[in-house]
Amino acid sequence: MTHHIFNLLRAALVDYGYWAVAALLLLENAGLPLPGETMLLLASFLAYSQHELRLPWIIAIGTVASTMGGELGFALGRYGGRPLIERYRNIFSIRAETVARGDRLFERYGAATVFFARFIFGMRVLASLLAGALHMPWRKFTLFNSLGAAIWVTAICGAGYLFGGHSSRLVRDLKRFDLAVVIAVILAILLWWWRSRSRRDSL
Repeated sequence: MTHHIFNLLRAALVDYGYWAVAALLLLENAGLPLPGETMLLLASFLAYSQHELRLPWIIAIGTVASTMGGELGFALGRYGGRPLIERYRNIFSIRAETVARGDRLFERYGAATVFFARFIFGMRVLASLLAGALHMPWRKFTLFNSLGAAIWVTAICGAGYLFGGHSSRLVRDLKRFDLAVVIAVILAILLWWWRSRSRRDSL
């Protein structure tokens, strides 16, 4: 199945180039469960090995498309509310526990969840919808959405280009990469929380 998806994405890149990157990332970040990381990695591999695409353009287009997709997902969540989230969950067979975990993250970390959710497998497609349904202030959402998109796209593309000569292995290790990023984000959040608490205690 993974090999089949890889071939489909490669064919889309060969036929449509940057448009394929833009379309898939926009739809994924709007809420559709699509393989955004794999698309970025594959585009970066092609930029490294065949020079059909240019890495700076992949990063720029990917960032803009991811940001726009997040904004679209936010609007859908804002106007569709919880009923939309439930319909979405049923259509894509997403467990209720996943949505509940997203709610807990937003309750605990607020707008920052929009940023680090991009690096958590399964949460990226939900974060914008939940932010809208929870009526997060739009300016805060836009700040963390655009910042998260820029860093996420750059990190994935950078890894793909850097390890372009080992593309097959990198695709197999993608889930491990997700796990490593999750751990790093959690540690950063804990450090931020500890420092904030220390500052409060010192006042």
